[in-house]
Amino acid sequence: MEDKSIFKSWVPKWAIIIILFVCLLHSMILLGVYTSNVTYAASFLDIEPEDLQFAMCVTYGTLLATILIESRFSSFFPAKNYLMAVYSLIGITIISSAYITNFYLFLMLRIVEGILMALPVITIRQLLIEQFNSKNAIIIGFSFYYGSLLLSTPFIMNIAVWFLDHYDWKYMLYVSGGLQVLNVFLILVTFRGHRITKKIPLYQIDWMSYFLVLTAILCGAYFFVYAEKKYWFDSSQMVIMLMISLITGGLFIFKERLVKRPTFDFEVFKYANLRIGFLLFFLFYISRATLSLCHSAMFSIWNWDPSRVAGVQYINGLGNVIGLILAAYFLMKSVSTKVIFIIGFSLIALFHFWFTFLFVPDVALSDIIIPYVLQGIGVGFLFVPLILFTTSSVPAKMAVSSGIVGVSGRFWGSTIGFCVMQNAVVFLNKKHFLKLSQFVTGENPEAQKTIASTAQSFMAKGYSSDNANTLALKKVFGTVAKQATLLADMEIYTIVGYGLVVLIVLIACNQHLRQTMTLVKSKIWIG
Repeated sequence: MEDKSIFKSWVPKWAIIIILFVCLLHSMILLGVYTSNVTYAASFLDIEPEDLQFAMCVTYGTLLATILIESRFSSFFPAKNYLMAVYSLIGITIISSAYITNFYLFLMLRIVEGILMALPVITIRQLLIEQFNSKNAIIIGFSFYYGSLLLSTPFIMNIAVWFLDHYDWKYMLYVSGGLQVLNVFLILVTFRGHRITKKIPLYQIDWMSYFLVLTAILCGAYFFVYAEKKYWFDSSQMVIMLMISLITGGLFIFKERLVKRPTFDFEVFKYANLRIGFLLFFLFYISRATLSLCHSAMFSIWNWDPSRVAGVQYINGLGNVIGLILAAYFLMKSVSTKVIFIIGFSLIALFHFWFTFLFVPDVALSDIIIPYVLQGIGVGFLFVPLILFTTSSVPAKMAVSSGIVGVSGRFWGSTIGFCVMQNAVVFLNKKHFLKLSQFVTGENPEAQKTIASTAQSFMAKGYSSDNANTLALKKVFGTVAKQATLLADMEIYTIVGYGLVVLIVLIACNQHLRQTMTLVKSKIWIG
């Protein structure tokens, strides 16, 4: 794609960069519109939060699989017509989801949205990367784009809260779909209609590899999302899903290793930086998953309303911005990758150790600001360097394969991170609740005194003796349940904190981390 005349002659370079960035941000809407308010979205579809998490995995997993064959579609159609058609279909699918309440139809729509998210990615990003001719320009471009994706959750959550306060949920989807019309208009006005790549017949698409890897991804995601709810291997459904995932994944690897022109080049794993980058991305996303426990405490323990929780996330977003700016500066100064990773993971570890002492029945906003910002800085500081590190050592001919590795690290990190946190919370909650309950049900004079005084307060409000005792026990056990949750959160944060310390030591001792990254030479951009 070296013919830059795809843009009309009157369009200035700065406008081209802005237009391409706007077109790329459609993924922010598709990933964030439902995750921004999980509780409301789940109630709208009459499903459990796990079902909504799986729906998000379906979208992201389909995107991951579709990257394998995206280049075939973008090479077959002229860029202008191709992009206009894709963004039109994205708008239609988003608006259609406003009228779908059946969960299985919703999942089918999320598969379609995952495909449509992937289709314009490489074309737009390749056009965008061609606008940058220096290392610093590439770093700034990466930081701006990935920073926008990083900030999408708090941004869209605040929009969602405002919409739910003033309008129906459907209007948010109308606006989200309507924004795709802007992309179509920008492309219509600024693009020329000629072809910028050699036309490749669609019959050369490796559909077998695509369906094998898609099946492996979706079945694997289903296993990890629902494993705790269905009691892991006690469920025949879980066993079947895991077996299908492993078999189809194995067949995909076997097929790709045999063919002369593989869809995914496994030779990419020969590069140490890519292997390390994948592992770091995976661990990075698992450590990020603990932030959901913090938000859960805001709702269920500290009883903060949704608008306040949405507003608080801007504090974390501020940390993301600070981290992105610092990371960009360090990259421009060619600071050692090892130093960047150590600083970033140290900030996230500090957040975990600090927040361990904040899981108490009630906290003020001023108590959580500093650690909350530190977590945001750590995430922002690591995000772009991890992306660049994972791909910069890989030859340009393996760009798509290295991009898939990067996306898969984030996908499996977030999916398994959800599974780990879900199982850890359930297990530790149960353990602490049983221990604490012994002090209530036993002959504990303090507990009996608390129950009696609580029952008296209910009787003073007009309840009968039996009802008052029932309500008193319910209130006391509710307090016990909250305390068990706080103890579980403290334990998880402590374990993750120590795990990050071990990771930092391993990074410091690793001899394969390259000192700097050759960005301009590699010209690689991943999802």
